[in-house]
Amino acid sequence: MTTGSEDRHTSGAAGWTRRQFTTSLAAGAAGLFAAPAVLRGRNLNDQLNIAIIGAGGRGRGNTRGVASENIVALCDVFEPALNAAAEPYPNARKEVDFRNLFDQPDAFDAVVISTCEHTHALPTIMALEHGKHVYCEKPLTHNIWEARQVRRAAAEAGVATQMGIQIHAGENYRRVVETIQSGAIGAVSEVHVWVSRAWGWQSPEAAERNRDIVRVRDRPEEAMPVPEGLHWDLWLGPAPERPFHSVYFPGPKWYRWWDFGSGTMSDLGSHYNDLPFWALGLDYPDTVQASGPPPHPELAPASMQATYHFGARGDRPAVQMTWYQGENKPEIWREGKIPQWGSGHLFIGEKGMLLSDYGRHVLLPEDDFADFEPPEPFLPRPGSIYADWLAGCKTGSPTMADFEYSAWLTEANHLGNVAYRLEKKLEWDAEALRAPNAPEADRLIRREYREGWRQV
Repeated sequence: MTTGSEDRHTSGAAGWTRRQFTTSLAAGAAGLFAAPAVLRGRNLNDQLNIAIIGAGGRGRGNTRGVASENIVALCDVFEPALNAAAEPYPNARKEVDFRNLFDQPDAFDAVVISTCEHTHALPTIMALEHGKHVYCEKPLTHNIWEARQVRRAAAEAGVATQMGIQIHAGENYRRVVETIQSGAIGAVSEVHVWVSRAWGWQSPEAAERNRDIVRVRDRPEEAMPVPEGLHWDLWLGPAPERPFHSVYFPGPKWYRWWDFGSGTMSDLGSHYNDLPFWALGLDYPDTVQASGPPPHPELAPASMQATYHFGARGDRPAVQMTWYQGENKPEIWREGKIPQWGSGHLFIGEKGMLLSDYGRHVLLPEDDFADFEPPEPFLPRPGSIYADWLAGCKTGSPTMADFEYSAWLTEANHLGNVAYRLEKKLEWDAEALRAPNAPEADRLIRREYREGWRQV
């Protein structure tokens, strides 16, 4: 799964290999893919006992994904969603506070976490500390610090982990990875990734051009009545306290607000930046620089872009990866030199280019590849990201988007947002988890949790 993880990265983190660096984070930890003794070697037909944390919204789909197992507990801070989720599972325990589930940890083997982004890290780490397998919806965490702590805890727990990037199991992504890694376009030195979603803060000019987009200007000053059955204090969790307002709930409204989410970068970036990370074996950048409308103190941007530089690794060249969202698009796209797909990836290699999106890909220039023979498939085809995780839980087999892999991806996505919010090119020291040229970044890398919530 960690293609190129043994390759030497010649800059950043003192030139360590990624595996050396990861091992240093969890010295003495159990093997990353080893399952607990109680489950190792379990028959694939055996059922796991699973607790669902976050049963509404995205949680409904994730619960369906693991419905072959025994759902023994359900948790949601919104009681109507909790009660609806519990209808097919009348014997399952119901809770509104996920912390209460861990007073009976022997009642379940694994946890599926589908809460809002700002409450991903704490239940994930609590589950890992109890030796539970964990599936966590993307993005893995709300900030860089949390991602690093989740990786440490996962390495120490030695359980099966998976981040919910469902497209990672898709056939098109697998064929792109196999094509890139087979050398069809030669060594790749440049990647462009773009998505057209434009949710969040926009400049007045962009807002005028996009009148169909629901716009939020500033943090509301007034409070609204809390909907019946919503435990607002629990919904806030470790985030700073504020009164209820309908601009935050229900989802996905919350994802635009820095206190609760990280905007399109960490959300769709989990899906779209996944492909170059996987195909090229990327991990931590050396530098990142971003641009967009003037940063808003409360809201993530609708449109922006971020450029990452990853140092050379082994016999592969350095890679520059640029992310674009909303109105921003690569120059080669704007000039009409490639098909103008609404969202996509463009890999630029020494022999040609590969253009892809969720469900298709093409080699460019097409005439140059008229006689191209695709490589024989060499990646596993697990069927779904859920099936892959469940197999890992029961047999100890590697999972495709485990927390070792997905935490690198999550950290990089968050780092793009940090560079945007500071309006500064960041030099990144991944080992120290800081930007030496921007000490002001520290407050965005990690935040203090609200009183009453355990800090991760």
